Formats: sequence, structure tokens, C-alpha cells
Amino acid sequence: MTRITLDGVAHSYGARPRDERDYALKPLSHVWRHGLAYALLGPSGCGKTTLLNIISGLVVPSQGRLLFDDRDVTRLSTERRNIAQVFQFPVIYDTMTVAENLAFPLKNRGIDKAAIGRRVAEIAEMLDLTRDLARRARGLSADVKQKVSLGRGLVRADVSAVLFDEPLTVIDPGLKWELRSKLKAVHRALDLLMIYVTHDQVEALTFADEVVVMNDGQVLQIGTPAELFERPAHTFVGYFIGSPGMNLLPARVAGREAEIDGHRFPLAASYPTAAPGQRVQIGVRPDHTTLRASGGLPVQVRRVEDLGRRQLARVTLGAHELVATVPPGTTLAAGAAAVHFDPARTHVYVDDRLVEGTP
Repeated sequence: MTRITLDGVAHSYGARPRDERDYALKPLSHVWRHGLAYALLGPSGCGKTTLLNIISGLVVPSQGRLLFDDRDVTRLSTERRNIAQVFQFPVIYDTMTVAENLAFPLKNRGIDKAAIGRRVAEIAEMLDLTRDLARRARGLSADVKQKVSLGRGLVRADVSAVLFDEPLTVIDPGLKWELRSKLKAVHRALDLLMIYVTHDQVEALTFADEVVVMNDGQVLQIGTPAELFERPAHTFVGYFIGSPGMNLLPARVAGREAEIDGHRFPLAASYPTAAPGQRVQIGVRPDHTTLRASGGLPVQVRRVEDLGRRQLARVTLGAHELVATVPPGTTLAAGAAAVHFDPARTHVYVDDRLVEGTP
């Protein structure tokens, strides 16, 4: 059983950071629990690889502590942390067979030959590599090579955690779903703590039990895929998660009512009036923004996109653009229509942070 505790961990690549802008990773405290799969998700440069490298031991944080269970490993080398890593490009030996590649980490640790054979056979079966065991790695396709690289990370039964740094980037899109599903099945079978870095929200949401959304060196929210979609804690999370992202509109909010460009609509909870200088926004998913012929906030329809299973409309509400769902059978007059926000799914953000209302 292993848990990883981040206790006020932060990192600056400069020697003398003056303020938070100098930090590639801003202070973070969190506990990663045994048996769960986590995804570090965010755009390039957001700090996710820095965080992964701190956990792996490739980077010593500027401040804070890193604990494996109750053991302080902040300054321990990667070799002494008992972790496995799978990188973006497969790390295997082309001159060895698949079986020899899988056995290599165990042979280095002096494991009994019979035990190595049993473990290699077990991991090969999990990853559908049994029929490839005798093949030289040089002639394998990219996806099979990455499975071998994955197998090398999983073959040790004593690892504390397995870390993945964008492992599917070089894989053909048609094979990504298959490998992601295989990885999830392996995670369930081995009951390991896994941490997976990606900029692809589909990879993160389909693999992870909990997703860590990052931007500009800061962790903005940690939650299940459903939590991130239904209740984004930050406007960036709302916009980054979902396709298309959350509609975010500047508004005035008082009590149980919001106003956008002079148009008022109800909210499901009561909110205090924002202080002077604070920026207030309404956030509502396109799934909960319904386009109607009338009976809502007046909008102009720019275009309707037919996605087969649903239709989405790009509309403008005053000077603001948003996306709405078009219910089946809706008939619209040319150009003009109305949108309705589901009050129960309409969120209020002050200075980009979610505000809880009073029922």
C-alpha cells in the first residue's frame, strides 16, 4: 500500500524567485491515494511535467516535502523511490526480444529465473503480448513498442507508483482508444497508484479516477470527471473541460437573479452582491443552454452545426458569443431566437472562482 503526500510542494527553476510568477509550480498540498489513477491535465507549460518530475525524483522542489507513505523522499534519488516510469517515446532495447525486454528490470534485481518467467508471462498476457514474446523489438510497430515499454514499467511487483509522461502522443489515433482501454484494465488488475500526464482531455477523463487540472503552474481543481464537468471550481476548468467548453458571460448578480446586458433571468440560489472591482461571470454548459424560438434571453443565431446526435448553435447575446443546444424539432425564425439557461446548472464565478449560493 502506497500513498504520496505533497506537503506545500513548489518549484522555481530560478535561484531567487521573487513572487509567484517565478514559480513553474505554485505551492501544492494533496494526497495521492493507493489504487487510484490520476491524470495531470493542462496546456503546454502549465507545470504538469514539473510536478511529475518532482514525484519521480528528477527535480528537487524549491520548497515543501514529498512523502511516500510516511517516508520523506524529497531529496532521494529516483532509484531509491521504487517507482516505474513510462515515457512519451518507448524505452526498449531493439536488439532484445520482447520477453528479454520485459525481463530486464527483474534480472537487474537478481530475481530468480523461474519467478521472472512467471511474471513476464503474466504481464505479457495482460498486454496481449504473448504471441510477440520471441520477436525482436526492432521490427515492432509503434503501438506494440509502447506496450512493451509499459510492460517494463509494470513487471516489477514491488513498485510504489507508475508514472506516465504523455505515453500515447506518438501512437496512431486509431489505436489510442485500444491502448487507453488496455491501460485502464491493467490498472484495475494490478491495483497500483498511477499518475498520467497529458494535454488531451479525452485521455485524462477516460483513464483517470481523479483529474488534476493545471494552468500557469497552479492546480485549479482536483476531482472526478463528473465533478469537473458539473461543477468547475474555476472558469479555466469550465472552459478547458468539455467540447465545446462552458459559456462564460460577464453579469451582474444580486440575490436570486442575474443580469446580462439588461436581460434578467433567475438563479437557483441566492448570491450576495459582488464588491466593487470584483469580476462576476455566469458559467453554463452548452448542454444546459437551450435554444428556443422565444421565451428566453434574445439572441442572434450565427450558425447551426449538425453533429449527427445533436445540433449546436453559435449565437450572440448582445456583444457576447455562446453555444446553445438545439432541441430536436425546434423551428427558428431567420436570425432571431432565444436561449434559456437551466437555473440549477447555472454557476456564478467571482474573480474566476466558483461561488456557492444559499438555497
